[in-house]
Amino acid sequence: MKILGIETSCDETGVALLDNAKGTIQISSSIVASSLSLHATTGGIIPEVAAREQVKFILPTLTEALKTGLDFDIASKQTPDIDAIAVTYGPGLIGSLLVGVETAKTLALLWNKPLIPINHMYGHLYANWITTSDFRPSTIPFPAIVLIVSGNHTDLLLMNSHSDIQVLGGTRDDAAGEAFDKIGRLLGLPYPAGSTISRLAIKGNPKKFVLPRPMIGSDDFDFSFSGLKTATLNLVKQNKWDFADQHFKIKNEQLLANLCASVEQAIVDVLVRKTVKAAGKYNVKSILLGGGVAANAKLQTTLKEATSDLRLPTNLFVPRKDLCTDNGAMIASAAFFAKPALSWKDVDADPELYY
Repeated sequence: MKILGIETSCDETGVALLDNAKGTIQISSSIVASSLSLHATTGGIIPEVAAREQVKFILPTLTEALKTGLDFDIASKQTPDIDAIAVTYGPGLIGSLLVGVETAKTLALLWNKPLIPINHMYGHLYANWITTSDFRPSTIPFPAIVLIVSGNHTDLLLMNSHSDIQVLGGTRDDAAGEAFDKIGRLLGLPYPAGSTISRLAIKGNPKKFVLPRPMIGSDDFDFSFSGLKTATLNLVKQNKWDFADQHFKIKNEQLLANLCASVEQAIVDVLVRKTVKAAGKYNVKSILLGGGVAANAKLQTTLKEATSDLRLPTNLFVPRKDLCTDNGAMIASAAFFAKPALSWKDVDADPELYY
């Protein structure tokens, strides 16, 4: 079975072709275009700009994905050798979502193919089932705890099977990725700041500054990182550190590294504590990570160490780094496990979609 996946929930335009003919889900092609460079100049995503760039990128990205994966010319009057089309229909920015959804509906009508609407968050989850040259997941044993951690979401799910997925907890305010970006702005770092903070943290002392771990000991599985952001802001103001000044930043390179290390450690501690707690409570056999922050090396290492120390019999699964961020491959992968396809007439964008 071959599925064409389209992802346009935010600022990435992802189109991919996946095939499970050999018993595993493999990528035939995966093309991603991004407007990140434009948003970096403004320090965050501007929805109107993201939507305009989606319009600009969708056809070239689609054309390249089909050419690479099937040697198919989209300008021809032929129908590509695919079985279905999968598309992200939410959550996300409404303007960006509409570009992908309307493109997928048009293609489904034109080529007479079934359309599979995919929840963006499940896409991150199912990136774990994609086989690549350096990542070959065996059958992932259930039950599993899933940590979806990205710019807008920090959620814990209990996955008993592909048809039984329960939400255990989510973000009450700032998600982990959002906290990285907002704190990065305080420290004069480029957007998005997560990878930069992690890179600087390698040279820093994570115990140098005492920062809060919001809700780390609460009885639920919810997350909140706004308090960490505020504490970091207060620390910067109290000490009158001006990280926007390049001369100050260069002169205080170790200070910046220590602060980044302390921030990263605080976020990772909360994520790991909650995940391990859920894994122990539900006696799971696997822990799955998904979302852009899942690529964080500190998070992966700390989670492995925590489960080992507690002797939890769990396997940790993490998608390849480029499959953690938004892409069409994860949407196509989710479609292999989704409910029956729909008619193009029955699919609409839903920016407020939850699970």
